[in-house]
This record gives sequence, structure tokens and C-alpha cells, in this order.
Amino acid sequence: MSAQEPIRLVGGTASPYTQKMVALLRYRRVPYSMTWGQPDQMCDLLGVEKPKPIFMPTFFFEETGELKAITDSTPIIRRLEEMYTERSVLPNDPSLAFIDYLIEDFADEWCTKYMFHYRWYPQADADNAGTLLPLGMDVSLPPDTLGQFKQFFTDRQVGRLYVVGSNDITAPVIDASYRRFLAAMENHLANQKFMLGNRPAAGDFGLHGQLTQLVGFDPTPRAIAHEVSPRTVAWVDQMNDQSGLDPQEEDWIGLDNQPESLRGLLQEIGKVYAPAQLANARAVQAGEKAWESEIDGAPWTQQTFPYQAKCLQWTNERYRALGDDHRARVDALLQGTGVETMLSLA
Repeated sequence: MSAQEPIRLVGGTASPYTQKMVALLRYRRVPYSMTWGQPDQMCDLLGVEKPKPIFMPTFFFEETGELKAITDSTPIIRRLEEMYTERSVLPNDPSLAFIDYLIEDFADEWCTKYMFHYRWYPQADADNAGTLLPLGMDVSLPPDTLGQFKQFFTDRQVGRLYVVGSNDITAPVIDASYRRFLAAMENHLANQKFMLGNRPAAGDFGLHGQLTQLVGFDPTPRAIAHEVSPRTVAWVDQMNDQSGLDPQEEDWIGLDNQPESLRGLLQEIGKVYAPAQLANARAVQAGEKAWESEIDGAPWTQQTFPYQAKCLQWTNERYRALGDDHRARVDALLQGTGVETMLSLA
């Protein structure tokens, strides 16, 4: 596939990772062809082998003359950087790039807990999602069919709340974390337009993807966002299409000159995501199917995820790959945030 041909992808409007990647493609001015639908059906239509696991969005890249279906937004972003050199979302400075990677990982793996919890835990939100998700695939569904799909989606997803650790005990922990996260965003956006300066990085798009749902789709977190962080609400709308931004290299702000408000976001990562990642990694290593830990002073139990253990491994590999000077800058920024507990030179 040449760099001039539109990149084909399929996903859903209610998929945070789809919204993450569509906004990134717009910003980078990468030609794309978007299909709103189910990835497995598109694979069947194109005669392409389905990736395992298959989820939204699924990209279709040409490799050695054949189409290949690819998922996982983080490596796809890096692949696009090799295909298109303009308007990069990866800072050239290694220490800044590491913090960006950390923010993107937090968005993809922890902020999605906010999204899934609020979408299916409160009854009003589950009713909203159960109705809109089928219509997002086909707005012309007959009423009877819509009702059947609504019941199917709602029963299945509510029954899967345990997967992200959402239950009556952890619900207040998730709610408190979401509110602190929004407060950190409010403070940080008062200082600069994006997480690491005056141009968006991959982490910005990761946060944007989850927030498109929390601010724009689900009623309960939308009301909270309007209450706690109007700047975030406005930011989500602006992030949707930044194709008109003219980014300059100096728009990245070095770690030594970042406002103190960046630490507020990192402190939330250290408070909730770091202990979850460490407990999950221990469970994977021990071959346990579930893990228990204390997060924000409350007991937390959820299913073990080998993929998230890989995320922790990849984060540490990037940390160890930093040169001494860049690692010192990262360490200075992270000291006391709690994030440092999940980083190792061993």
C-alpha cells in the first residue's frame, strides 16, 4: 500500500480506541477510509484472516501484496510514523517520549475502566448504551430487532463488569479516581493546550479516545465532567479535529520546563494504575486467574490480564532504554508520584 492510498479501518462510534485513531488520522492528515461496523464482518467481506483477538478499530494494511488485519492502537501509531513523517505525535526528546508513552498506556488501560464502569454500572447509562450501541451499527434497525440487540448487549456487558474490576466495593474508588483525573486535567489545561506542550502527542489521543465516551456518550460521567472540568469538555471537542493546527518542534515543552500541573496527572497514574499493574503482573507470573490488591484504600479484585503485564514490561523496557541524562529527567519528574514504583532497572 502506498502512502497516498487511503488506509482502511473499521470500528464503532462508541469505541474509544476507534475515536482515538480517527482523531489521530485527522490531525496527521493521513488519508483514510472509515467503515462504521463490525471488524469480523469486514474481514469476512475482504477475505482477510481475522486477528486474534479482534477488536475495534481494525486496520487493513497491505503486506507483501496481501491485506492484513491489524489491531492494537499503540503499535499502529508507531507504524503510521514510519509511513508518514509529517506532523508526528511522538516527541523527538526521549525523556518526553517516555512520559507520553506512560500517559497513552494509562489512557488505554486504566481510563477505559472509567468508561466501561460508567457505561454499564449505573442503570440509566446501561439503558442508554444498550439502545445506542446497536443503532451505531445500523440506524435503521426495526424496533423488534433493536430490542433484541439491546437486551443482548446489556446482559452481556453488565455481566462482564467484573473483568475491569467494577463492583459495589470498587465503584466509589473508580468514581473518586475519575473525579481526580478530571481535576488534574482541568488544572493542566489551564496551563497549556495539550499534555506536553502546544501540540498533541500520542498520549493526548489516548486520553481523547476514552473521553469521547465519558464526555460525549454516557450520561453519568458526562454530568461529572461538566461539573468538575469544563476545560476537558471543551478539549475533547477540539481534539476531535486538529487538522488545522500548524505544529512546530518548539511546541514540545521539555520535562524541565513542564508546569507543575503535569505532576497532578502523573500522581493519579501512580495512585491507581501503578498498584494495579504490579498486582496484575505478579498474578500473571504466578499463573493466577485473578488478583487482589488495595487501591486507594479499598480492596480490589479483578481478572488477570496477560496483555497488561506485557504493557508493564514494555514500559520498563522503554525506561531502561533511556540514556542516563534522559532517565534522570524522568526520575526527577516522577519522584513522589507513585509511578516510580512500577519502573525498574533490573
